[in-house]
Amino acid sequence: MPLKVKDAKRYLDLVLEPLCEVFASMELYHKALEIADDWRFSFYDSLIVAAALTAECQVLYSENMQTDQKIRSLIIRNPF
Repeated sequence: MPLKVKDAKRYLDLVLEPLCEVFASMELYHKALEIADDWRFSFYDSLIVAAALTAECQVLYSENMQTDQKIRSLIIRNPF
């Protein structure tokens, strides 16, 4: 059952907006390409790292990347 417009706006404001810290941009894609080239990550992993750096995160939790690796100001940690 579709949400009514009022409920959809409330959902956007309360649920989705807090999750949307970093949006796709040409700058983000360029930063991801630089990371991919410098660190030999896949483009999609580099995009995640670039978004974390743009959001000024200190730690990125990933089971797919090397734990305790530091990329600029970001530390990668394996949560497991």
